[in-house]
Amino acid sequence: MTTRSTSLSRPGRFASVVLTAVAVLFSCFMAWAADLPALTGRVVDNAGIIDDATKAALTQKLADFETKGSDQIVVATIPSLDGEEIEPYANRLFRFWKLGQVGENNGVLLLVAKNDRKMRIEVGYGLEGTLTDLHTKLIIENDMVPAFRAGDFSGGISKAVDDMVMVLEGNPEELEARGKRNPDDDSTSIAPVVAVFLIVWGTMLFGGLAIAFLPPMFGTKLAPGVYKWLGMTFRYGHGPGGAWVTGSSSGSGWSSGSSGGSWSSGSSSGGGFSGGGGSSGGGGSSGGW
Repeated sequence: MTTRSTSLSRPGRFASVVLTAVAVLFSCFMAWAADLPALTGRVVDNAGIIDDATKAALTQKLADFETKGSDQIVVATIPSLDGEEIEPYANRLFRFWKLGQVGENNGVLLLVAKNDRKMRIEVGYGLEGTLTDLHTKLIIENDMVPAFRAGDFSGGISKAVDDMVMVLEGNPEELEARGKRNPDDDSTSIAPVVAVFLIVWGTMLFGGLAIAFLPPMFGTKLAPGVYKWLGMTFRYGHGPGGAWVTGSSSGSGWSSGSSGGSWSSGSSSGGGFSGGGGSSGGGGSSGGW
């Protein structure tokens, strides 16, 4: 009887070990994702490399551009990538900020990592056919790299924004002419795009499964269908039509986007800014100086 009891307990012990490992990995993922900066405006200069006058001018220019159509450009600078490659970081930040419009995915992120001396233009799905990889590469190489090497971060970023607006407004001829004057025989590798896709897909799959199963197992039950785990509150219940819905809150003040296919340019916390799109599959270009 003792042997049989021990044998029957092995699957339970194995499941416990697996769930504990998953919980640890999920905790690491939450900590990893938590280092992303908050979306506080159209220009988020956390590295402090854009002068006040340029920041104000860029903010107004990007607001006016978005008012004319619906495409959304956001400029972000950070001190460091903390060892992460700029491509997956930019993709994570793009999705975390949900840039662009719901259903349109027409956002663009210009990201500069000062200490790593790297920059990237991340383009949403909806604009990849307009602001192509060639365009973003030319903008980085012709506008940003020379200016950054000269120490003119504000000028390089401002010129890059001007050229992105020019292309998105339907006037890419000047950039394309630059490409013809400076041909590049290097073929673009598909490997980085595939790697970003796999990382994003795995993160979404793992995160969804973890949120669905781990809080009820390891969290503290606060009420029927409400659990607290890893400092966040998870709510489970049946929505309209019998659909099972979940939600979470952590007190960090972020939202998952606006309803009805629109985004909000302000928030109740004062001066906030949020997107509504968020889909990017790695379109765009990266560079360094």
